[in-house]
Amino acid sequence: MPTKEDKIVAARMALMERFKKRMAETPALSDGAPMGTGSKNRHGMPQLPPGQHETKGWPVLDLGWQPEIKTADWELVVDGAVEHPMKLRWDDFLALEQSEDVSDFHCVTTWSRFDVPWKGVRFADLAAVVAPKADATHVLCHAYDSYTTNLPLEEALKPDVLLVHTADGKPLPREHGGPVRMITPQLYAWKGAKWIRRIEFLTRDKPGYWEVRGYSNSAHPWREDRYA
Repeated sequence: MPTKEDKIVAARMALMERFKKRMAETPALSDGAPMGTGSKNRHGMPQLPPGQHETKGWPVLDLGWQPEIKTADWELVVDGAVEHPMKLRWDDFLALEQSEDVSDFHCVTTWSRFDVPWKGVRFADLAAVVAPKADATHVLCHAYDSYTTNLPLEEALKPDVLLVHTADGKPLPREHGGPVRMITPQLYAWKGAKWIRRIEFLTRDKPGYWEVRGYSNSAHPWREDRYA
């Protein structure tokens, strides 16, 4: 009899197959440029996207407010165009399959961090649990500080997109979005919401906070795709 984990794996594989063609057509794959997931995937290309410089630190950028959310109070709502909407508390989130990855972090303000070790839940695993409806095309991520950002599902479902609670081997600091933030290594980092509290599946695109203020809707670092 299939276990819960077996069912999630099967659902994830079916979801990835459904979006396989669209994922292959995204610039990070179709351009032949690095995928952004650590040195093994830079494919011998220049290590930095155009216009970027490397930093060993981790600069802090936000909207001027860093919400303090205790893990006991944190919750994540996943809803919208899905078959099984859900609300996760901290223990529920940790009970999902935990994944580790190493990826690069490219900020639109021209700095990049290489090879950041992360731990958390792959977006694709979370999506497999809620089962996006056939007409779902995008997600809008909502944060505790009222920030929003949008993603097409073909970008969100890539295996290096995680909801992370650990970075550099330590709990994700508050100033960097702890207890949980989303990371999008193949896109500029503003596409990954800090202090994430809701993931809303949509049947059409809906620009987020920076997108309606003139930032690119697609945000591909290797095309220096910063602004609309």
